[in-house]
Amino acid sequence: MDGARGETSVRDRLLSAADELFYAQGVHSVGIDRVLERAGVAKASLYSTFGSKEALVSAYLERRAAARQERIREHIARFSEPDRRILAVFEVLAEVVAEPSFRGCAFVNASAEEPEGETKVRVVCRSSRSWIRQLFSELSRELGAVDPERLSRALALLYDGVLVGASMERDPRTADDARAMVELLLATTARRGRAARGAKVTSRKGSR
Repeated sequence: MDGARGETSVRDRLLSAADELFYAQGVHSVGIDRVLERAGVAKASLYSTFGSKEALVSAYLERRAAARQERIREHIARFSEPDRRILAVFEVLAEVVAEPSFRGCAFVNASAEEPEGETKVRVVCRSSRSWIRQLFSELSRELGAVDPERLSRALALLYDGVLVGASMERDPRTADDARAMVELLLATTARRGRAARGAKVTSRKGSR
């Protein structure tokens, strides 16, 4: 049992150090020795726990993805109305970009540093992006949008735009602007939905 606790402690310390350094300064800018120094563990512990720097980077991103997903799920669970659940995602985003430690999207940053071709890091980054796109797709269907896939793509683009815009401009108000755009988009979607339902009713009556 002591060995298991020790291994968990080493893993957590390495991930915490990686999260702090990789996110703030870049995956390739930070050498593994700096991570080891910050974590206070020996190099042998890194390789026995993760096997390579790439595996450590992947684990760091996976932990960030899991934390982000849990945060979003917890927030949208507070609401039952589909439109409020969509807006809740952007409320979480507004909190994230307003944090003093915000340095852009960890997945965009890490992916941009990767060499060409398929890598473990790219797979993790793509999986994270797929999750948010799938979430918007599900929420758009809950809303009853006439074209849920088109709406979900628009929402994903706005989500991405906030992360990039807030990172480059260092202005968290980008998230407020995006939220206002989402409200307008949802209102337009609702009107189209009502119009489509009205047209169907008229068509049924006319066919009698």
